[in-house]
Amino acid sequence: MLGLFKKKNTQPPKELIYAPVSGEAVESKEIDDPTFAEEMLGKGMAVRPLEGKVYAPADGTVTMVFETKHAISMTTKEGAEILLHIGLDTVSLKGEHFTVHVTENASVKKGDLLLTFDKEAIEEAGYDTISPVVVCNTDAYQSIRMIAAGIVKAGDPVLELKK
Repeated sequence: MLGLFKKKNTQPPKELIYAPVSGEAVESKEIDDPTFAEEMLGKGMAVRPLEGKVYAPADGTVTMVFETKHAISMTTKEGAEILLHIGLDTVSLKGEHFTVHVTENASVKKGDLLLTFDKEAIEEAGYDTISPVVVCNTDAYQSIRMIAAGIVKAGDPVLELKK
């Protein structure tokens, strides 16, 4: 009957952000850096990586590859602006131990390899490899909720965004 009597979906649309790296998913407040712990750049979470491979957490476009290779930002197909930051203070490494596999403006699919890093070498140099995942345009969302904790594999859903 042309759908006249179907119940309309009144739920706001939601978007999932997937773990960019395998490891232990933790809340932002567990990051030993006030910029991330206090969510100054936006809401999100972090992963304590088990390996040195970072994958696209959603379909979208790479908007920035930091010159020091320690971070990548992207905009998802749905409009979320995501910052993937590998380690704390790793900007000081000036790209050492990082290899970027994408370029700015590249279209990526969830699960595409974005960058690799030598986790052990970074830790031996005295850096924490905890990796924040931040939604920089937090104001565009009604809620941003962490939906996974503990051990996650790259590609597991970790954040739910509601407009």
